[in-house]
Amino acid sequence: MSEFRFDARHALIGRVLTNHAVTYGDKTFLTWLPSGETLSYKALDEQTSLIGANLGRLGVTARGHVGILMDNCPEQLLAIFGTCRAGFVTVPINSAAKGQLLTYFLDYADCQALIIEDALLPRYMEIISTLPRITQLFVVRVPRPARDGAESAPVNVPPSGTLTATGATVHDFAELLEGPGNMTANVNEEVRGPRFSDVAMLMFTSGTTGPSKAIMFSHAQLVYWGTDVAFHHEYTPDDVAYVFLPLFHGNALLGSTMGSLMAGSAIALAPRFSVSNFWRHIRESGATVFNGVGAVTNFLWLLPPSEQDRDHKVRRCHLAPVPGFAKELEERFGMTIMSAFGLTDYCLGAAYNTKSRRDKLGSCGLPRTNVQVRIVDEDDFDVAPGTPGEILLRNNNAWGASLGYYKMPEATLSSRRNLWFHTGDRGWIDTDNYVWYTDRIKDAIRRRGENISAFEVEEVIRTHPAISDVAVYPVRAETSEDEVAASVTLRPGMEGAFSPADLLAHCNRNLAYFMVPRYIDVVDDMPKTLSHKVEKYKLRTQAQENLSRLWDRDRAGVKVTR
Repeated sequence: MSEFRFDARHALIGRVLTNHAVTYGDKTFLTWLPSGETLSYKALDEQTSLIGANLGRLGVTARGHVGILMDNCPEQLLAIFGTCRAGFVTVPINSAAKGQLLTYFLDYADCQALIIEDALLPRYMEIISTLPRITQLFVVRVPRPARDGAESAPVNVPPSGTLTATGATVHDFAELLEGPGNMTANVNEEVRGPRFSDVAMLMFTSGTTGPSKAIMFSHAQLVYWGTDVAFHHEYTPDDVAYVFLPLFHGNALLGSTMGSLMAGSAIALAPRFSVSNFWRHIRESGATVFNGVGAVTNFLWLLPPSEQDRDHKVRRCHLAPVPGFAKELEERFGMTIMSAFGLTDYCLGAAYNTKSRRDKLGSCGLPRTNVQVRIVDEDDFDVAPGTPGEILLRNNNAWGASLGYYKMPEATLSSRRNLWFHTGDRGWIDTDNYVWYTDRIKDAIRRRGENISAFEVEEVIRTHPAISDVAVYPVRAETSEDEVAASVTLRPGMEGAFSPADLLAHCNRNLAYFMVPRYIDVVDDMPKTLSHKVEKYKLRTQAQENLSRLWDRDRAGVKVTR
């Protein structure tokens, strides 16, 4: 895209799919890596049109909410696009949800229908009595390899037409694909076709610090995300994006997938992140770009160096946050790192791409087109360049930001205090207007009058040769002030060689004295969401409940020097 062009009045998912079917026709949009199955732009338009029409024919009412509970697969993306293009509201659900959490997602979002992968059907059946609102159940049969390489055992799916105990009608997903290829009429269009300002999707936040909120996306904002990503991250029709993060989260769906769609690019879809398959998938698919998060970056960096490290077509990768070893990562794998700042809750605010100054690597880049960025103190007053504060955003593209949180007007209003979206993130802007992310405000630690960035402490700990991953957070000990605690996982084979005292000495050499952790907790694994975000609140709660279990430098008599 040569320039940023976005007109909300014409921003409808259905219109985009139909226009792209004309423009790109039989060009491959999606390749499903486990089987090599492909989906063209033309087929994407036809099949999503059928899904939308048949949902209405089979009883989903106008503007009805449709839950989608699946892991990555082509049918998941077809369901997402097919649902919202017809004027229904699509609700992608985290596939790890079960029990009370799954009930919360489906009930809170007012879902009247559910499109579910067969392997996940038992989870729904366990809570079916709590969801009487769901009247239509569409089951997708997805072959999944088991851990031993064989196909997973089939799930007993009730025959199509069966009624569940709560009266929901069971359908095979194949029924949604029945009909002529040009079928477009559906129940909703007889009432009124969707407008650009209508809600198209509810996407739940990760809920790492509290109950998940459902973010409302209009049709226009979904198109805006793709347009914004395609422009600022330089997608072209020649690109192939490797997508391995879950499609029920913003990074994969709004970033990689919508960005590719709006640019006329292609995606290579994997079931999930696999460190052992990552570069093989990249090479086999001809991928030219991918999006990664912190945990993924660390896993790739810890792979043993290989002669094949540059044997691929990737030239750009989007990483957030940018690791301290970014330059070495670029050199090793022969690719340019891009980055960004933004929140699924609102919009993307800053972009760092191949045109950005290379001495600013590590930053989030410059403010995006028609998006303003401010750094403020706790009273919402601007701070000087170079001074950390909360990052605020304002999107000046009409309908370019989210509509707020579903059924949470107070939370929506609070997040937009003083007419600016409050991100809850801390950062600063330099004199060249580049935005630098520091940490979540809730992750910031205040110890004896000093503000400590958990992110900065984590970056230093990661450079210790025994450490695989780390999470830093505050705990309360004898005083009412914060103490710095760090949970760490070790690299394979380092268990016998690791010493907390040695890690403290490493921190003492590389951090200000007040930033050196007091507590060290060696854990087998970090609790993470499926989008690979560490659930720090779980680590913090576990540590706080039994501090005596953690290694304590004060108790061990280890001194920190200034």
